[in-house]
Amino acid sequence: MPPKSSLRKTVDDAAAVSCVSGPGLIRTEVWEDEAVNVARYNLAFINHFLYPKDNGRVLAYDNAHGTHHRHYFGKVEAVAAAGFDEVESMFRAEVKELRRRER
Repeated sequence: MPPKSSLRKTVDDAAAVSCVSGPGLIRTEVWEDEAVNVARYNLAFINHFLYPKDNGRVLAYDNAHGTHHRHYFGKVEAVAAAGFDEVESMFRAEVKELRRRER
């Protein structure tokens, strides 16, 4: 991963979403390198009604330590993915299901 100083944050978004269990938030952050490739990212689904621990972070994917990994109800696991597009697709599909989940 390139040095953080050479990266440019291109996406910094937070979107409130309605969920069966109560209001949630989808947080998206993306940094690109000079060649406009996604070099760093953080995708998070936050819902304090589903998971009050970890500041409500129910699900998250990021590559903060140089590898893709997934946070799910407080547990962290490595993820085999071809790149950001695949990770984002997995994240969006999981969030869709989690928004339907009751407490």
